Formats: sequence, C-alpha cells, structure tokens
Amino acid sequence: MVYNDFCILRWGPFVPPEKRFPMEKEKYYITTAIAYTSRKPHIGNVYDPVLADAIARYKRMAGYDVFYLTGSDEHGQKIEELAKAADMTPKAYVDMIAAQIKEVWDCMNISYDRFIRTTDADHEAAVEKIFQRLLDKGDIYKGEYEGKYCVPCESFFTASQLKEGGLCPDCGRPCVDAKEEAYFLCLSKYADRLVQYYEENPDFFAPLSRKAEMINNFIKPGLEDLCVSRTTFQWGVKVQSDPRHVIYVWIDALSNYITGVGYDPDGSKESFDRFWPADLHVIGKDIVRFHTIYWPVLLMALDLPLPKRVLGHPWVLVGEDKMSKSKGNVLYADELAEIFGVDAVRYYLLSEIPFAQDGSITHEAMIAKFNSDLANTLGNLVSRSIAMAVKYFDGKLTRPTAEAEEVDLDLARCAEKALQELQAGIDDLHIGDSVNAVMAFAGRCNKYIDETMPWALAKDETKKDRLMAVLYNLLEAIRRIGVMLYPFMPETADRIAAAVRIPTKHELSEVSCPFGTVEAFAVENIAPLFARIDGEALLKELEAKEKAKKKAEKEAAKQEEPREVGPCTFDDFMKIQLVCAEVLECERVPKSEKLLKFRLNIGDEERLVLSGIAKFHTPEELMGKKLVLVKNLLPRKMMGYESHGMLLSTEAEGKVQVIILPDDTPAGAQIG
Repeated sequence: MVYNDFCILRWGPFVPPEKRFPMEKEKYYITTAIAYTSRKPHIGNVYDPVLADAIARYKRMAGYDVFYLTGSDEHGQKIEELAKAADMTPKAYVDMIAAQIKEVWDCMNISYDRFIRTTDADHEAAVEKIFQRLLDKGDIYKGEYEGKYCVPCESFFTASQLKEGGLCPDCGRPCVDAKEEAYFLCLSKYADRLVQYYEENPDFFAPLSRKAEMINNFIKPGLEDLCVSRTTFQWGVKVQSDPRHVIYVWIDALSNYITGVGYDPDGSKESFDRFWPADLHVIGKDIVRFHTIYWPVLLMALDLPLPKRVLGHPWVLVGEDKMSKSKGNVLYADELAEIFGVDAVRYYLLSEIPFAQDGSITHEAMIAKFNSDLANTLGNLVSRSIAMAVKYFDGKLTRPTAEAEEVDLDLARCAEKALQELQAGIDDLHIGDSVNAVMAFAGRCNKYIDETMPWALAKDETKKDRLMAVLYNLLEAIRRIGVMLYPFMPETADRIAAAVRIPTKHELSEVSCPFGTVEAFAVENIAPLFARIDGEALLKELEAKEKAKKKAEKEAAKQEEPREVGPCTFDDFMKIQLVCAEVLECERVPKSEKLLKFRLNIGDEERLVLSGIAKFHTPEELMGKKLVLVKNLLPRKMMGYESHGMLLSTEAEGKVQVIILPDDTPAGAQIG
C-alpha cells in the first residue's frame, strides 16, 4: 500500500460528515446549576461549569450554534442572614460573592455565553410574571405551611422525608419548625403526566439510576404540593399581588434557565424560541429532585416544553470526605490553578471524576496525575518529537509518498479510534472516557516512537526517507491530539497548535479528515508543555504555607482584639499625630473576615493601612470619605501586608463606627 492510498482510507465505523457537522447550524443549549452566593465556590462547585464547558466547546467544534448559560443564585433567607452577620446589605453581599464566582469561572476558562444573576432586572421581572401567571391559572394557591424547614437548603420537608434525628435529607443539618402563610404549587396535579414523560423520554435522566430515586423516593409515596413563598424574610422577588410574600428561591432560581435566553410571559425574545428547550442541564446529584420534579412541573404549568436531558453528576470529595471548612479540607480551583495550571485542574476533574460515583481530589493525587499523564505521556511526546524533527531535518518535514508500514497504519487507525471514542463519550456524557481516549492515543504515539526508533534510523543515510515519514506521522498525530484536547484543555490545545505551527479553527473537521493530509510541517524547539513536579518538595511547601497561613490568622486575630492601656501623661498624648486621611482605595483583605485594606491620601504622601472594621463597614461606603488617621505609629505586619497607621473609630454595644470627617476637610489636615 502506498502512502497516498493510506491517507484516504478509514478504518472501523465511519460517521458521515453531515451528521458530525450539520449543514445548517443546529442549536445546542446547555446550562449549569447557578452557584449560590453564600461564599466563594470550592473545587466541587467548579466541576459543574468545567464539565459543561467541555461539552459546550465540543459542540461548537462539531458545528452547533451553542448557548452556554451559567450564573449565580442570589436570593433567600440564608443570604439575608449572612449579609446581616457581615453588617452588609444583601445586595452588597451578593455583589461581592457573585464577583468571586465569576472570577473563578473566568480563571478556569469557562466559555459561557451569559453569566446570569438572579438579581438581574430582566430575570426578576420575568419571575414576578411567571408567579402571577401560575396564580391566575390556579396552579398556585394560598394556604398555610406547618412543618420542618432547612435554612441552608431553603427547603421544606415533611416528617417522613427527614433523616433520623429530624435532619435534612439533602444536607444532613437540623431542620427548624416553621408555620406561616404561604403559596403552593400544585405538584400533585402533574404527577401522572410527569411519570409519563419519564417513560416516553428514557434519556431524560443521566445516569439512569436517578430516575428510580425520584420515582421511589418522592413520586410513589405521594407528590405533595410545593411551598413556593415565604413571609419571614424579605430578600427575594416579591409576589406582585401580595408583596408580603417573597417568591420561594427554587422557583426564582430554576426560572433562570428560561429567563437567561429571553423568556417573558408577556412576549419572549427570539433567542428563547431559538434555544428552548434546553438540551442539557448539568447539575450535582443533590439537586436532581428540583430539576426532574419541580422544574418539569413548573414548565408544564407554563405550557412550555421540558428540557431534553438532566445530568446529575456525582460529588467531588477530598480524599473520602465532603469538603468542609470545619474539617479544614476545602480546596479552591483558583489556588490549585496557581500551583498546577488551569488546564491541569480541568484535566484532573474531567478525567478522574466518574460518571455515576463520587470522585476524589487531593494534592497528592493531582501531583501523580500531573506527572504521569501531562508531563510524561503528553509533554514528553511533544517535546521529543519536535526535538528530533529539529535535530534531523531542521524542523522542516513534508508529507511522505513512500509506502506506509503496518506500524504507520496502526497509528492512523488509533487516531481514528481516539476520535470515535471522544465523540461517543461526549454523546453519552461519559466525559472521562473522552478525555482518556485522547490521552491513550498520546500513549500510543510514545509507543510508536519506541517501535520505529528514529534515533536508529538517523544513523543510516539510506533510511532518511523513512525517518522523515516517522517524524511526520508523529507531528500529524500531535496536531490531532491538540485539536481533540481543545474541549478539555483549551490553553494546551492552543500551545500544541503553535508548537506544530498549524493554525486551528477548533473544528472537528480538522481531525475527521484522513490522517496525513497536512502538506508540510515547519517546527522549532519549544519549552516543555508540562514540567515534571517534585511531589515531595511541593507537598512540604504546601504544608509550610498552610502552617504560615494559620499562624498569620492567629496573629491577625490577636492584633485585632481590643487592648487595654494604662494612663498616659500629657506629654505622651501630645506625641500622637492625628491627620485627615482621604480614602483613595478600599477593599477586603483576602482570607480575613475582619480586615479592610486602605490606600489613603494624607496630603504629602499616600499610606497603606489595614483596619479591622470589615464586619461593620463595606469598602463601597467608605470610598472617598475623610477619616482620622494616627499617623506616627510604627508599622505592623498583618496578613502579609505592612500597615502604616491606625484609623480612629468609636465602639458601643459591640458595634464599631469609623470616625468620618466633613467632606470639605483637606487631606493631611492636622487634628487636635
């Protein structure tokens, strides 16, 4: 068989181009659960958007018109309580946390089309209308709720639904007695229709085991009507016709999937008609009930189509435990990305978290995976293949025309097999299988190097054409690996494309074409994609940082505690220099609940000052204000910063109020 024949052959099942790449762009609408704005999201919360991002990127590569929605859930009693504890308004609090969520999503290269916030004006307006429409239709009615309520989950439960000891069936925390006037959604009215939808749409649940959980645990025992309003707190969307009531957070939050693409009961945008129903909701297994019972019923009541599929993925554990601040085992995606790189974190999550069982992440596991797969298998393949191309042919390789050997044909078959397994894995939502198929092909390429031994071929001048063919095949394989990795590791995919110096449009057509269709390569040596990590040294460094962090937190807590001082003389008092300080910048100190960091103008200079007033003042309310600064204190180290001075404040009944001077006081003016 000659090489040109080899280039146009296919092995195994072939998916026609018209099915892989629609002639007219089909839509694909994918969503994640919106993140609750209680605190900064940890690595488990990040799995949703990373998983959905891989699917969204793949669908775009396959030629679909993709809309990817993610965002933040910002209403409810818990938010109101957290804001109060932080001495902030609920809006200021959710603005702060939503910004953190978006920052983490952006750090992880999440390619969303909209980041919706449930405090967005268009969303709130639509939710008011949705509730009123269902009320007018009779699918919502007023009654009285009496039972158990879980504040963290914003959920009511009957006694039969609680765990032993009266604990919440979802989060395991204690529930409280609740009795109040409330509105209810008629779930029971739609129970039979819901089960019928399950039966007629066998792909609705992923994994399929979630279906049995919903039917056996919630529908068969009798689907009770759902409480959909509260009167005991104020932070939420109000019922238009009865503003004492706040619309229950789950109706508010779930509706984002339709409002996010333009739904309005009074007349939706074209984008809604284009993208609804959703092709896939990506959520955690703990909220499957809300998305496969409450949400479908809500849509049925609105006479809207139901989503096509709901993926209730497993949890990401630290070792064998759920992440918990009290256990001190919380890992954050952005902090892991600083250590390992963004793509390494994405790769670990997508390849190591199973389809149906909980997965685990630790620093030790990350290091092992990084070194074995990214440094050894992928990084080594790219580095040594390019290095040999540069060494033996000055980096310039052309497509060979000589007869292909069986080892070459097998490499091409493996390339095709990797693409087929990638596609099948994503279609079945087994994303780990897709990622592993690409990495397995990288491993096959390393084996190809061992089989063909380019270094031995280079010693025989008569084998120069064969050496050219081998190295060309390797660069072609690496090019294809880069394209296939794009949904999972976009930065690495771009680096590989730059390394082989072949521009990519990130389309599957770039690897569905026959193996060996690139006319020529011209490459140069590059830095390693992934440098091997010294695991022992890194773990020691991380342990030292954790100890230093805890020590700093203890020292900061001591420094922030009020200290009693003895009497001072008049001469001592006269040594104190008090000046007017204008606030130029103010922000919270990361990982400190008490400290604010200021950049102050004191007339002849600027000062950096830390003050333990974060529980009583927000940065926004102090911007531009004129404060009183003790100018001549010795600097103090706090949470890694050096503070040059102290702001004066009053304290009464446990509440601290910083002293604010009139706006016309000149910066630097002496006081006293």
